Amino acid sequence: MLRRGGKQSTMFPSVSVEEIMFARPLNVDLHCHSTVSDGVLAPAEVAARASKNGVDVWALTDHDELGGIPEAREAAQSLGMRYIPGVEISVTWANRTIHIVGLNIDETNAALVRGLSATRSGRERRARDMAAELSKAGIQNAYEGALKYVGNPDLISRSHFARYLVEMGVCADVGEVFKRFLTEGKPGYVPHRWASLKDALDWICGAGGVAVIAHPGRYDLSSIGYDTLFREFRALGGAAIEVVTGSHSADQYAEYAKVAKRYGFMASRGSDFHDPNEMGADLGQLPSLEKSLKPVWEAWA
Repeated sequence: MLRRGGKQSTMFPSVSVEEIMFARPLNVDLHCHSTVSDGVLAPAEVAARASKNGVDVWALTDHDELGGIPEAREAAQSLGMRYIPGVEISVTWANRTIHIVGLNIDETNAALVRGLSATRSGRERRARDMAAELSKAGIQNAYEGALKYVGNPDLISRSHFARYLVEMGVCADVGEVFKRFLTEGKPGYVPHRWASLKDALDWICGAGGVAVIAHPGRYDLSSIGYDTLFREFRALGGAAIEVVTGSHSADQYAEYAKVAKRYGFMASRGSDFHDPNEMGADLGQLPSLEKSLKPVWEAWA
């Protein structure tokens, strides 16, 4: 094992001296979900899949929820992976929903726990409103159907409705559901006011963590809008953006590598894994970051 000053490193417990010598890139996945939010596998099952896929450093980042961290940590440690406690916080910015990942957080931090609890409130009311809108479009009992897919009822989300609509044969896959029903301007979309960007970064930084903009290529912003977001995020203490993510195309890997360099952000890598049976990247299967980027995991090395 790699040693520093005669002691075993806690940063890379699964990396040998030979792997360092031959510069094998770490397989790092810092964005995925479990049944504690809108994933379909329990935290320990996600850990097992990550380990099977060769992940060295792993974070579970459930939406607005910390409840899966103890199970995830224990499973990761038993499998020889370095575990990074994380969360993905829903933020309303410029009337759009933006996701901010917090990495290497203290999940017991009181302000973070209170803030996430407040953010989760309102999801149940929003879900009932979504079901009412879908009923107008001819899709009945959507709330009850979505509940079948929720491991944590406090975190019922669009993904759970999407799985129900696929089950009912309304759409062929989750992607089609979002395009037809669950995005702005479509029959089942209901907006929600999430945390502010400042609050999210205050919670993450106050809990000793590093704030990362999740899948920036997914947001429908103008060039000026993106510039404003990146500058405000940076000014509030944000330190990184996801560059290689399951929500980006290959072209966007290069595009957001340039963005990271331009704004001085560290770069993160994460599959955004939810379900082995849905389209999207699997754990640990994405390309490595460009060598010219500074990986976010160096922030706590």
